[in-house]
Amino acid sequence: MLPRRQFLHTLAVAATVPWVTRAAAREPFRLRYTLSSALYGELPLDVILPEVAKTGSEAIDIWCRVHGNQREQIAEMGDDAFSALLAKHRVKLGVSTRYPLGPFGLGEEMKWMKNFGGGIIVTGSGGPSEPSGPEAKKAVLAFLEKMKPHIAAAEESGVMIAVENHNRQFLHHPDSLRYFAEFNRSAHLGVALAPHHLHPWIEQLPALIRDLGAKQIPFMYFQEHSEGISQKVAKEIELRQLPGFGGGLDYRPVIKALADIRYAGLVEIFMHPTPRGIPILPTVPEITAAINRSRDYIERSRREVVG
Repeated sequence: MLPRRQFLHTLAVAATVPWVTRAAAREPFRLRYTLSSALYGELPLDVILPEVAKTGSEAIDIWCRVHGNQREQIAEMGDDAFSALLAKHRVKLGVSTRYPLGPFGLGEEMKWMKNFGGGIIVTGSGGPSEPSGPEAKKAVLAFLEKMKPHIAAAEESGVMIAVENHNRQFLHHPDSLRYFAEFNRSAHLGVALAPHHLHPWIEQLPALIRDLGAKQIPFMYFQEHSEGISQKVAKEIELRQLPGFGGGLDYRPVIKALADIRYAGLVEIFMHPTPRGIPILPTVPEITAAINRSRDYIERSRREVVG
């Protein structure tokens, strides 16, 4: 039996737990933004990094060719010079987007990210192409088995690998995402959730967010479907990929779902220009203004649904 004093102390601690839980639940839900270097095409890093704070972002997402060339810029200048640039502009390296490497070729990139305190590496999932039903389950299980040594390396490096639900890859159909959530047990592997690749099932997006849960989504794009993703169209149509530019996706239920799961990962306002590798607009101020217009829309939506 517990001594009376210890017993009373235990009761007192237990009594505070609901209050602590409720206090945590009352914390206002906020979104954590990161800025994609690819939105600025192949402009120099010393031009892009000052825009991180201007866009309300907490970190930079470094892209490589063909979407940008900032990763190549870093390789040319060296890590010390890049560290000095980050320090000069008070920017954190949060994400490295490395589709060309694939999920099984990230070893050196993970070591590189470790030098900057870890972070997220975004890449694709690979084949087979767009399975659903039992074939999606089979593909997820095979992928997770093959990823085991890479997950171990990610853990050692303090890195999160985030695989995007991308067309023509196995992580594409909602079935594959739900199987991923069911079978993935690693805290160092998750989904880079891309709504524009869920366009055929976009009405499922809030439910998918809840099914995945916060632990499975370290990174999420705020990007909508537009025919301008893959073909040259008027700039007005191309820009509809950005939230709040007339693409049609209502972000309120999306943000409500993120709030319900207490999402703590990064979000990125994003779009693809055509052709790839060019800035989304002619000048840096115009690009930053467009990002902030999107962020203002998202934040208005957030206030409407969660206060």
